[in-house]
Amino acid sequence: MQVSNLLKIKGHSTMTVRPTESIQAFSARLKLERVGAMPVSEDGKTLVGIISERDVAHGFATHGGALVNMKVSDLMTSGVVTCAPADTIMQVARLMGKRRIRHLPVVEHGQLVGLVSIGDVLNHRLGEMELEAEVLRDLAIVRG
Repeated sequence: MQVSNLLKIKGHSTMTVRPTESIQAFSARLKLERVGAMPVSEDGKTLVGIISERDVAHGFATHGGALVNMKVSDLMTSGVVTCAPADTIMQVARLMGKRRIRHLPVVEHGQLVGLVSIGDVLNHRLGEMELEAEVLRDLAIVRG
């Protein structure tokens, strides 16, 4: 299965955050939206970074209470690892594991078209495993 197929199932809508938004406001959005990361973009399409709850936790350890007045651009990762719609879910899983990342923006022709999380990858793999188990069970019944 390709990333494009996964995006058809989960949708292409991706919440983004502006680099000038405060960390306090960003943290409130994470809680409200129940997500762990957001791509950083001025226009919702051009990717300039990514910021996650992990970045906020590390920022708090470094900056303490001053963190709430800092901007997203102060903590975001600007060298963003991305994937393409044509990439396979297994390629994405390997990349996430190798780079130790949990959120991967999907970029096509320089534009943000989605976001894949480790949860998306895991849910897809679990579905595959359930199907494989059913096929093997049916095969055992037929041969039995």
